[in-house]
Amino acid sequence: FRAFANGMDGVFIGGCILNECNYITHGNYQALNMVLLCKKIMEHIGLNPDRLRIELMSSGEGTVYVDVANDFVRQVRELGPIGKAEGLSEDELASKLAEVRKLIPYIKIVKRDKLEARLESKEEYAGYYTSGEIDQMFSEVVSYYIDPEKCKACMICLRKCPVEAIEGGKGLIHVIDQDKCIKCNTCFEVCPEKFSAVTKIVSAPVPPPVPEEARMIVREK
Repeated sequence: FRAFANGMDGVFIGGCILNECNYITHGNYQALNMVLLCKKIMEHIGLNPDRLRIELMSSGEGTVYVDVANDFVRQVRELGPIGKAEGLSEDELASKLAEVRKLIPYIKIVKRDKLEARLESKEEYAGYYTSGEIDQMFSEVVSYYIDPEKCKACMICLRKCPVEAIEGGKGLIHVIDQDKCIKCNTCFEVCPEKFSAVTKIVSAPVPPPVPEEARMIVREK
């Protein structure tokens, strides 16, 4: 999606045939799963999924690579400029791609099991991800909120947040910046159970943050 956001009209991924990869991680399985997922997400936001293609081939099949790459280039040229061909303005396209990119950590968590699976045949590709589940995934996006009544300003979540989306400090009630939050679930996982200050909210508005002047915690002596 970064490539599309940077103006690319198509993305081609070439990989080894399944079970023939020289690396023990066999990342081509994960690449295949991610492409199948991304194609469905592209459909969801109104982009033609044919702009993304993955082909698995032997390293010795040079002519095959040339043929499929040329075919993909021809196909993308026929599709035309990204967004314009789909009837999206530049602002609409940028907004949709920005939304998806922000949710990538969340999407990886939600679809972790499917992304880790190994699909062995093309028959398994079709329907592996459905439009219904993708629509549901986007309609049930989670948000995280720190309950000011429970927060003890221990700073654990603040230090662990990978994108510094939590504001606060010693003696200050912590607040999550919803615009920065990537919904990775880290704050929810690291908040001490005895506090349980972080709440997971699904398909509902997040309460407004505590005003700055009311964030100071007065501890009993």
